[in-house]
Amino acid sequence: MTECHKLFELMKNLFSIWFFLLAVIASPVKSSESYHIEHLEPPFWWANMTESGLQLMVHGKNISSLDPELIYPGIKIIQVHRLSNPNYLFIDLFLSKETMPGKFEIIFTKKGQIKTKYIYSLLKRDRGSAFRKGFSQEDVIYLITPDRYANGDRNNDSVPSLKEKLNQNNKDGRHGGDLQGIIDRLDYIEKMGFTQIWLNPVLENDQHTFSYHGYSTTDYYNIDERFGTNELYKELSEIANSKGIGIIMDLILNHIGSEHWLMYDLPSSDWINHNGEFVQTSHIHESIYDPYIPQFEKDLFTSGWFVETMPDLNQSNQFLANYLIQLSIWWVEYAKLAGFRIDTYPYINKDFLTIWSKRIAREYPNFNFCGEAWNNNPSMVAYWQKGSKPYDGYISYIPSMKDFPLQKALVQGLMSEEKWDSGIGDIYRVLANDYQYGDPYNLLVFAGNHDMQRIYSQLSENMDLYKMAMSFILTTRGIPQIYYGTEIAMTSTRDHGELRKDFPGGWAGDKIDAFNGIKLSGEQREAQNFMRELLNWRKSSSAIGKGSLVHYPVKNGVYVYFRLYGNNLVMVMLNNNKRLIRIDPGRFNEVLGEKNQGISVLDNRVYDLTSKINLSGKSALILEID
Repeated sequence: MTECHKLFELMKNLFSIWFFLLAVIASPVKSSESYHIEHLEPPFWWANMTESGLQLMVHGKNISSLDPELIYPGIKIIQVHRLSNPNYLFIDLFLSKETMPGKFEIIFTKKGQIKTKYIYSLLKRDRGSAFRKGFSQEDVIYLITPDRYANGDRNNDSVPSLKEKLNQNNKDGRHGGDLQGIIDRLDYIEKMGFTQIWLNPVLENDQHTFSYHGYSTTDYYNIDERFGTNELYKELSEIANSKGIGIIMDLILNHIGSEHWLMYDLPSSDWINHNGEFVQTSHIHESIYDPYIPQFEKDLFTSGWFVETMPDLNQSNQFLANYLIQLSIWWVEYAKLAGFRIDTYPYINKDFLTIWSKRIAREYPNFNFCGEAWNNNPSMVAYWQKGSKPYDGYISYIPSMKDFPLQKALVQGLMSEEKWDSGIGDIYRVLANDYQYGDPYNLLVFAGNHDMQRIYSQLSENMDLYKMAMSFILTTRGIPQIYYGTEIAMTSTRDHGELRKDFPGGWAGDKIDAFNGIKLSGEQREAQNFMRELLNWRKSSSAIGKGSLVHYPVKNGVYVYFRLYGNNLVMVMLNNNKRLIRIDPGRFNEVLGEKNQGISVLDNRVYDLTSKINLSGKSALILEID
């Protein structure tokens, strides 16, 4: 033990004696007053975080009438805040860089008498935690709706203390999928070739209906018991990490569920927009960017509620802002996360988003997190990404955004007749707008997600178009995201309950088991084999995982692009015509140079690049160039 540590331990012992004597002297023999701490959040913290400040939110009846005190080496109470609601205290702590992990007692006194106490823990950070690597272009993200993926623990299907119970016959009800089910299927996910898992929200959602999707949080610091526990979520992350798979948390900062415990005892009247009264958002995304629109319309978009069951948070409240920032950091540190996906990003107060994203990036400089801005205009997605240059000078620190414009262009292009102003050229035209992004290679690219009709259905259940779409998503610039079931060409209507249906094989008694390839249809098996081969090849391709993009304008309904990294070169050709097209490689000599041979990544067929290449109708060809 070092001399510093010996001194620290001595000081801790002296302080413990001090608190004992204080308790003996100050504690009343009898008191008619009783105080109980119902919530103290964050429930614990870590030593040696980048930021020295920590704000504790303490909730309990009339707790604001008490004065908090603590003595611990390196920690000081800077300020105590009392809001309009007497049931809250906000305590600002300063934690020096020399503060050691340990436990300390916070005592709450009134007129010198101790009324209640709380043992707070300061944990040791994992080695290298601050420099954890987030998801990147080298990864492929597997998006899972946990309730619909696999039931690994039938004992938590219904929980007495939570409102909505198991009802697998109801497409909009809870079906019993959970974290254990995902843990049990990690080998499948790994063998398919996925390297990141994004789970739709798993925090407690104790709503009466539609609780399965998770987007109405009722407790920010606890996993929904029907999915598992905080400890199991952490275990999922650790086991996944051991297999080279990261975990991305879906986090909602815009709103909470109407059954959140805070809604029954708000810290202040301005915690929720419009003083807690329902006012519908306009849903007019353009209002954020429009230079001519009145301020009222801008405010209505961001301050309005989605629905009555989703109260809209007022992030301009500094205490709420701190609360949201700290819980974000808490989950990264606790669960060893590889990233965040932030729901409804433009709906959130944008000044708060600057502060929030800067704080996350400062605490974890190599971390990645992605915002959802559902807009098909590249400029309106680029507005939010770090490094972009919006017209109004807005500054953001979020590294990644979801590429909705490219998703629309992909589907629209593949489903349109090839003409001068339609067809696969839609993809080219969207990508030509990449100059607006701070970093287009850090965008999340996808063919479908949990809010869209299944991609196989969007493509009229055409296997050729499906393979073209998957080939593109897995080889273009950006970070690919695949929604669960896409790998077996699942179909759906546009109904949310239907498109989020159960993955076959995740429930005892399922006749079809996609995890083990049992009783899949011919199309399902073809899709799964195709995806497995392409995903695992992608892992080994530095050109795809790290390379730049060079593409050519569409000619005769054929889109050709290259991925380049050092001496590694991949060539991709997409033919959106129904007929065979002969491609002259000479057009691409600027990129190909002296290289004269390519090998198909899917069937190892060798192609001579000194002569024309036959490209079948409605097909993709991916070549590694020697």
